[in-house]
Amino acid sequence: MTLVIIIIALALIFDYINGFHDAANSIATVVSTKVLTPFQAVVWAAFFNCVAFFIFKDHAVANTISKTVNKEFITLPVILAGLIAAIFWNLLTWWYGIPSSSSHTLIGGFAGAAIAHALSQKGITYSWGKIVESDIILSTILFIFLAPLIGMGISIFITIVTIMRNVWARLGIIAVVTFLTILLFDNFESSKMEENLQKFLKVDKYKKEVSETLAKKEANPNDVTFLNAYNTAKDKLDKALPNYNKIDALVTNFDKLGAKAIAKQAADSGWLKDIEASRLKDDVRNANDFLVLEAKATSDDKIKAEYSIAKEATEKYKDPLKKYFNKELSLDSTMVALSAIYPIAEINKANVKKKIEGFSIEKALAKDIDKADNSMIVWGIIFTSILFSLVYLYVEKVRTPTAFKVAHMFKKLQLFSSAAFSIGHGGNDAQKVMGIIGAALIANGNMQNFSDLPNWVPAACYLAIGLGTMSGGWKIIKTMGTKITKVTPLEGVAAETAGAFTLFFTGQMGIPVSTTHTITGSIIGVGATKRLSAVRWGVTVNLLWAWILTIPVSGLLAALVYYVVSFFVK
Repeated sequence: MTLVIIIIALALIFDYINGFHDAANSIATVVSTKVLTPFQAVVWAAFFNCVAFFIFKDHAVANTISKTVNKEFITLPVILAGLIAAIFWNLLTWWYGIPSSSSHTLIGGFAGAAIAHALSQKGITYSWGKIVESDIILSTILFIFLAPLIGMGISIFITIVTIMRNVWARLGIIAVVTFLTILLFDNFESSKMEENLQKFLKVDKYKKEVSETLAKKEANPNDVTFLNAYNTAKDKLDKALPNYNKIDALVTNFDKLGAKAIAKQAADSGWLKDIEASRLKDDVRNANDFLVLEAKATSDDKIKAEYSIAKEATEKYKDPLKKYFNKELSLDSTMVALSAIYPIAEINKANVKKKIEGFSIEKALAKDIDKADNSMIVWGIIFTSILFSLVYLYVEKVRTPTAFKVAHMFKKLQLFSSAAFSIGHGGNDAQKVMGIIGAALIANGNMQNFSDLPNWVPAACYLAIGLGTMSGGWKIIKTMGTKITKVTPLEGVAAETAGAFTLFFTGQMGIPVSTTHTITGSIIGVGATKRLSAVRWGVTVNLLWAWILTIPVSGLLAALVYYVVSFFVK
């Protein structure tokens, strides 16, 4: 437990460092255009970093980070080594004023330490593909280049639209783009709700079991064991799919019905009966230190044997729990029946009772569906479009436009655009530390899935990054705000709005991107709209090298730190 506390403390320290390291991302343009003083800007950015806590519900980026490494190789020493390496690299790049990515530092450190751990356990010939999730690493590397390119493209588009002389054409383009953006985010919401529903009803798990057992059956056609395993898995899937399809039909009307109404109808119709006992079974055995047993089983053969017994036996918890739901057993009788199947430790009995009494399948489903709701982001996009349209109309049609009035207008708008980017920054970067803390809690056996993350974790992470941002990072602010290209208020609005949209977009996809890369690409984009020579490409090339080297250097550092840590922590 002491090591977990140390890891959580280090993770929050990293989050704090991430805040002042990346303060430049949120405030560089607003400071360089003299809209706010550096102190005003960091307070402004810190506040909106924390506002992100109330907007991003599903923590998709955090979930991705926690799954960067395969569960078998996630240990507390691995996470500790990854964090130490990430903190060191972050402080080093901050000291030299290099705007490297805190996100990629963390991912590289986590993966590097895990690879070192796995190779020391399995041998140097062991496949890296079995240690880390290749898809996550590849998508992260891909977005090292895509995120700034997306930011650059959007900032160029916003700048060109803004300087169009025909205001009605400008408003028409804004309306069309807003409509298409809403459709895109609505698709994200629908996909995420379907994914959450599959996890809730364990359809995704059953599909995986069917796929794996089918492969084994085809490889061993004469083995009855594999045939039986395949048939069992297929029966589970066939039983779950009809209820999934019925609830999924309701989910498509989420905007009209809402999560609570969908969950109530599903519960009242009996579509959750089959999964009810199974989900409570998971809660009951977890409350009886099942996850602690699982975490320790990887390094102790005796505990591994006990874990195998517990895993098989506690599956039978479903029978007395079904009788409890049908009111055939009282709570006390259910506790006796559960203990007869696999003993519940005396110290855990009160917690297990509390889990059983407080369980509601209806509330659990409503919570999982509601996590995917992105309506606040969509309404924010609509509000932004309306605000920009009204400002354009006011300046162009109500008042006679002058260079001074236009510049003053964009200085005001920059407050809004920098706030939007700070929300995206908080939602993106704080979630990465949430993912690391979540991985630590899973490795220590405190929870089973990332969806069980305690509420204090996101609250602490958003607060830490907000406080870190208030501390500022003037060296990097100078690079981001002045060295790449000189930025006017109009270009500052375009860059920050483009960066904010890119972060909201990738956040919905659950892709951990770098806010540093995103805003850098956006600033380059607005510079390039003037002329390509307006961008100081020498600085840009140096930044690109820092970006490319961050993941491998962090990985190597973490591997070295892991070997040192492993001498002291087992």
